[in-house]
Amino acid sequence: MTKFHFATAAVAAFVGTAALAANPMVGGAPMYANKNIVENAVNSADHTTLVAAVKAAGLVDTLASDGPFTVFAPTNEAFADLAAGTVDTLLKPENKAALTKVLTCHVVGAKAMSDAIQGMIADDGGMHPVPTLGGCTLQAKMTDGMITLTDERGRVARVTIADVEQSNGVIHVIDHVLLPAM
Repeated sequence: MTKFHFATAAVAAFVGTAALAANPMVGGAPMYANKNIVENAVNSADHTTLVAAVKAAGLVDTLASDGPFTVFAPTNEAFADLAAGTVDTLLKPENKAALTKVLTCHVVGAKAMSDAIQGMIADDGGMHPVPTLGGCTLQAKMTDGMITLTDERGRVARVTIADVEQSNGVIHVIDHVLLPAM
């Protein structure tokens, strides 16, 4: 290999590594922008409940497809904060439709980075409606410098880790499960 080709390869490797390093760690695992939502989520120790729910709802193929998607991803703690027995009930096969509704109320059919969301909030005078694939409309606003989402029941989730790029969209980690209206 010539000096030029070696130097070019070294620069390319460094730039590639730097690009991967720019994505935040989630649940103790690196998140790779060249992997899809499912491929990254399965490695996060903070999202084992979400991954189990996605599998039980049969949404793996959907969230591994081209997208683009924005996923507001509740942590295990967020699921644990639901009323006792809620997660176990939702994971039962006979409740697949309800589980799918809850999960798809966390998914938007576009890639929305945090700066774009903040811009939409500002453009709309402080609150922006966010329609989800599950038919829910979340309300996004800025609270104490953080993006918050209010669901149709008035529950508020904060984005705790923003802009986790994926090959088919973006994940924003949130601290509460968002629920559809009854």
